[in-house]
Amino acid sequence: MGKAEKTRQFIIEKAAPIFNKKGVAGTSISDILKATKLAKGGVYGNFASKEEIVMEVFDYIAEEEKLNLRQVTATANTSAGKFEALFQYYARFPREQKVAGGCPMLNFGVEADDTNPGLKKKVSELALYYQSRIAKMVQYGKEHGEFKPDWDERKFAIRMFAMLEGAILMSSILGHNKQMLVVLDALREEIRLHSR
Repeated sequence: MGKAEKTRQFIIEKAAPIFNKKGVAGTSISDILKATKLAKGGVYGNFASKEEIVMEVFDYIAEEEKLNLRQVTATANTSAGKFEALFQYYARFPREQKVAGGCPMLNFGVEADDTNPGLKKKVSELALYYQSRIAKMVQYGKEHGEFKPDWDERKFAIRMFAMLEGAILMSSILGHNKQMLVVLDALREEIRLHSR
């Protein structure tokens, strides 16, 4: 990585938790300058606009979260084990998050819904990525005799994703994870019902 790429990456990494906590509208270039300790020219010499920073920051956070969740499930050898590893992670969310500030899909998605079609597209692609990963875990379990063959992995993936996102939102608003624990138990029960 050259000097320009390193500076660009440095700005993205420093700006990521700010945007994830304060939102796109709530984050100013001054916040980024303060976090990076760069002059305005140092930021605008690497990015044409705040919008460009936002898009790069979301890509960075999305890749960090994907990597984190792959690491969470990597040690388990079965689909059921991978689901349990995810549930253990979400029971502790957001304490072990790679980029502080809560769920980036919720944080960026709500704000981009009507105002930023490009960012909305990125958020929706990330949501679909997570749903496809859940469906693949079920499919793998079906192929290896863990789960009953009639379990609809696509419907479960949508349900699990929506339930987790809702529980993350409630945990953030209420300041505790009681709703998350109830959701995780419901997901565990559904997995048990479809296990062989």
